[in-house]
Amino acid sequence: MLAVLSVEFRKLNRSLAVLLAVAAPSLIAIFSFFNLMRGKAPQPWEMWMVSSIGIWAFFMLPMSVTALTALVAHMEHGPKSWDHLRSLPLPRWRLYAAKAMVVLAVVAIMSASTLFLTWGAVTLATTMKPALTPTGPFDIGAYATTMSRVFLAAILMVAIQLWTALRFASFVPALVVGIGGTFFSVVATSAKAGVFFPWQMPVNMLVSTQAWRVNTALGLGCGLGLVVLALAVAHLARREVP
Repeated sequence: MLAVLSVEFRKLNRSLAVLLAVAAPSLIAIFSFFNLMRGKAPQPWEMWMVSSIGIWAFFMLPMSVTALTALVAHMEHGPKSWDHLRSLPLPRWRLYAAKAMVVLAVVAIMSASTLFLTWGAVTLATTMKPALTPTGPFDIGAYATTMSRVFLAAILMVAIQLWTALRFASFVPALVVGIGGTFFSVVATSAKAGVFFPWQMPVNMLVSTQAWRVNTALGLGCGLGLVVLALAVAHLARREVP
């Protein structure tokens, strides 16, 4: 399994995945930088960091997952290399499980990078405008915990996107699912039923006043997400034509 994972990571290094992994968190950091630079009074660290997590969970995460899963799937669909991969002397499920683990690993790295780059952007901005230095404590533990919950709650969304991207040779179905999910998540932000919608589960981690929403979205996003990932791997491994 380690050999398969190593191959998948090497494939990513030769693709646009690295650019995506850097660009998405960087855009949030750039937004934070210029937003602070135009400020008139200092704001708490919590405002900057939680806002960054919110932008990531609400919009950038779903769109990044859509692009990443389509990219990972197209690396095999494009050159039509599935026949070669599936003829290798190893269980087919490992091929798909490795892709799932690589996608989750990249999403986790992007999540951590969002926190780090936001901190860097705010720190850089305050060296230029010291009067706007954030107030209050910088509770990295709390921010990391919240971002970790966002990542775990996003597993169901990742599973659906990856299953769709690997199932269809065309990248269009995966893009339609991702764009559609993000659209309905944005237009129905305040809907109570959003806690059961995979694309809204990550952002529900920021609803601190309603513990039931956090627990429900986290349980479904992570628990059901792992089940769906397992089903996707089993289903794709049995198919003769991916």
